[in-house]
Amino acid sequence: MANTFGTLFRLTTFGESHGAALGAVIDGCPAGVEFDIDLLRRDLARRRPGQALTTPRNEADEPELLSGVFEGVTTGAPIAVIVRNTDQRSKDYSALRDLFRPSHADFTYAGKYGVRDHRGGGRSSARETLARVIGGAVARMLLARETSITIRAAVTSLGGIRSRTVDEMDADAVYRSPVRCDDPDAERRMAAYLEELRAAGDSSGGIVSARIDGVPAGLGEPIYDKLNARLAAGMMSINGAMGFDVGAGFGVAERRGSENNDQFIPAAAGPGTSSNNSGGIQGGISNGMPVIFRVAFKPPSSIATAQRHGTASGDVVEHRVEGRHDPSIVIRAVPVVEAMALMVLADHWLLDRASRGAGRR
Repeated sequence: MANTFGTLFRLTTFGESHGAALGAVIDGCPAGVEFDIDLLRRDLARRRPGQALTTPRNEADEPELLSGVFEGVTTGAPIAVIVRNTDQRSKDYSALRDLFRPSHADFTYAGKYGVRDHRGGGRSSARETLARVIGGAVARMLLARETSITIRAAVTSLGGIRSRTVDEMDADAVYRSPVRCDDPDAERRMAAYLEELRAAGDSSGGIVSARIDGVPAGLGEPIYDKLNARLAAGMMSINGAMGFDVGAGFGVAERRGSENNDQFIPAAAGPGTSSNNSGGIQGGISNGMPVIFRVAFKPPSSIATAQRHGTASGDVVEHRVEGRHDPSIVIRAVPVVEAMALMVLADHWLLDRASRGAGRR
């Protein structure tokens, strides 16, 4: 089972949803970066369960720093952090020991490994993403020291309810919203819809949009390590992610070149473009414009509505899933999307420094 992401800035995660703890090991972070434990706590709190309109599972998600930091700065050694599980209820999953939930990884994990942790899905649980947030927080610390890169992400669609664009939202206001959407009208309708889903024992998909400012031109590789390809890999590795697009995305398939091309205009820091259909990336390399992308998430498969489940013996039975589950993934996915993007950028910044020399930026 592969559990490591990145080339130079590498994240390895471990632990299960109902195990003793989950953790992250970050390797490749340079020495001398100020380690901000309060920033790490903040980012984990943005993802933690037990918030309004999410699963009732109530975890403090308090990080324990084990290594890689001395007197408040990184040492260049691996940074290890764990978060202990304190509110798991494994008995809620007893009925799933021999059942496969529809559209869940239960069946495929059993088919691949011949054994699976049915308690909350083990490694396939969205709880694994807290380890990604740890890696993203360290990447945020590194990028804050070395660059002017900033990121904002938000829920821009939930169950067909669409908001204004992420460009029009304030990053802090997004996290003050229970649905992670800085659009009062859309927030109200999304919240009401989630309450309807809860009452009906159902769930919904949605879209998280992101905008990254301050990305210098030149990050990314032209062939297999394209910046957009690495972002796509990072986003599609998030549990429940089903689609990714950058810039104008699939809309480009219906346009002429004269409509879609980002034409150059004079700018203080060199040529800019009059539009950003490329989403800040051309030929796999950042062009200095904001990096724009979206991630589509499926509805959570664990719902209280009766559905036909597969069985380990090959039969099919009707079953209602019990336990504590999110009515939609997207709310708690927002900080995870940020984390994966920050790690991709930190990795590419280190790769760029290695290939062009430390004095380039």
